[in-house]
Amino acid sequence: MQRGRRLLRSRWRTGRQRAVFWVGALLVGLVALAFAWLADQSFALFQRLLAIAPWAPLLVTPLGFAGLAWVTQRWFVGAKGSGIPQVIAALELPSRSFRNRVLGLPVAAARMLLTLGALLVGGSVGREGPTVHLGAAVLHAFGTRLGLHSRRTVAGLILAGGAAGIAAAFNTPLAGVVFAIEELSRTFEQRFSGLVLTAVLIGGAVTLGLMGHYAYFGEVGGHLPAGWGWSEVPVCAVLGGVLGGVYVKLVLPARTGWLGRLCALRERGPVRFAGACGLLLAVLGLVSGNHVFGTGYQETHALLDGQPVTGSSFLLWKFLANVVSYLAGIPGGLFSPSLSIGAAFAPLLAWLPGFNLQTCALLGMGAYLAGVTRSPLTASVIVLELSHSPDLAIPMLGTTLMAAAISGWIAPVSLYHALAHQFLERFAPRKP
Repeated sequence: MQRGRRLLRSRWRTGRQRAVFWVGALLVGLVALAFAWLADQSFALFQRLLAIAPWAPLLVTPLGFAGLAWVTQRWFVGAKGSGIPQVIAALELPSRSFRNRVLGLPVAAARMLLTLGALLVGGSVGREGPTVHLGAAVLHAFGTRLGLHSRRTVAGLILAGGAAGIAAAFNTPLAGVVFAIEELSRTFEQRFSGLVLTAVLIGGAVTLGLMGHYAYFGEVGGHLPAGWGWSEVPVCAVLGGVLGGVYVKLVLPARTGWLGRLCALRERGPVRFAGACGLLLAVLGLVSGNHVFGTGYQETHALLDGQPVTGSSFLLWKFLANVVSYLAGIPGGLFSPSLSIGAAFAPLLAWLPGFNLQTCALLGMGAYLAGVTRSPLTASVIVLELSHSPDLAIPMLGTTLMAAAISGWIAPVSLYHALAHQFLERFAPRKP
């Protein structure tokens, strides 16, 4: 009799845990979809302003960046950046009070709203990183309020929520799984369980159910011809690895050299510094024909369609715009802008034998994203799923693996994990 009761209680706990993970993942998918729609609407308003007054960013962007920095510094200092380092920090430090503070719903909501504000004023930022933080916060809050408090289970909630967020943001369920394994679970002591896996897939399936089976960049179907066409692989890998490593060196806080002086200047006057970054971004926008604002989705989509609207100089302007937007210290991610930079490799490499515009753009996207994040599997799967190009699987993996290795020679530390450790040093509770 007693044994039967124990078995019944065990089954009840297991069933409740599964229900919490699955229903919570469904909520994450719905929230991610709403965030995606709001982000598109926010940048559409900025584009309407550009159509009316192309010079408007010279006023709107600096003031907007300064206002976002002021709000962030005054009330939501933990909402800076993309949000992925904060999720990694919450996984690494199993402190209940720390996790409740970092993954609190007010902080996640503030990051979402401030990211929408950044897109509204033309920031070169993405929504995917903030979606990871939002997904982790939603599933963490949902699970803990329904009585799941064990250390391993809470870590699973955070991991599943963050990964479901990336799966729903891009409509790439497989990429969400790979992202959880490769990036988030580096500091996760328990193995990647089937429960976490199904939660991630449910988060991604929400977009499939509501939006249909669409690819983020359309049906590109890239392929690499035999022979000289493979020359695109090492060239994109080198370019993506070098630029990705340089980006990491530029955006990571430093204590010495000119970067250290720049960081000190930002610490002394974060609002003024953000305003100056906004002005510089506006100037870059005017120089580039107003193509560096936002995620770069339209420019990338046009390139993949074989009808580019930007020239070879777009790579430089968009790279600088991403650096400036990140250094401003405002909330916002880097996934989508990084894909835009990688796609911009293609116009520069038209001299390669056997050159194919779309294939080179896709390989460049994977190479640069891997160079920035040092997560080659995630970069490969995201690009392949975004474009429905399974024939590029082997060359894409080769490109991203080489790019990640080259980036590591330039910047030995991983961007997200270095930022996570700095976040822990600043905000983690001190031991007595």
